[in-house]
Amino acid sequence: MGVELVVRGAEPADARGMARVVVDCWRETYRGLMSDATLDHPDLLTRREQFWNAALTDPRYSANTACVASHRGSLIGVAMSGPPLDGADERRQLYLLYVYAAFHGSGAGSLLLDAVIDPTAAAQLWVADPNPRAQAFYRKHGFVQDGAVRIEEGVRSIRMIREADPAKPF
Repeated sequence: MGVELVVRGAEPADARGMARVVVDCWRETYRGLMSDATLDHPDLLTRREQFWNAALTDPRYSANTACVASHRGSLIGVAMSGPPLDGADERRQLYLLYVYAAFHGSGAGSLLLDAVIDPTAAAQLWVADPNPRAQAFYRKHGFVQDGAVRIEEGVRSIRMIREADPAKPF
C-alpha cells in the first residue's frame, strides 16, 4: 500500500482519539455480530474514552503496553497487551488491536502487534468468530486456535495462542 505510518506508545492525550478508533472499528467490523443497541449507544464513545483514560494513567494498568498507529497525524489504529487477567498462563495477552478498514493491508496491524508483543514471545488473544480476516491475520503471525470458546455480550470468540520461539520471528 505504501502508506507512511508512525507507530508509538500511547499517551494520555491520545485517549479520545483511541476511543474514536475503537468505536469506529467496532461499527465497521462487528455490525451484525454485536447488537445495534450496543454499537449505536449514545454513551459508547464516552465510555471508551473513560476506559482509555484509565488504561493510560491508572497504576493498575502499568504492566500493559498500549500503542497507536497514525497516518499524516491522524490515529488509524490502536493495540494493547498485558498479562492475562486470569493469571493462569504466562503468555502475553493481546487485549485489542484495531485498524480502520481503509488501512487493512497497509502493515499497520503488523506494526502494532509487534509493538505491543515481542514477535518471538508466547502470546494469546481472543478474536470474534466469525471474523475470517482477523483470524487469518493472526495465523500469519504464528497464532493457532486452541479450541477455547467464549461468548460475551452475545459475541462468540475463539482463543488463539502462539508459542515462544526466539529463533523464529513471525
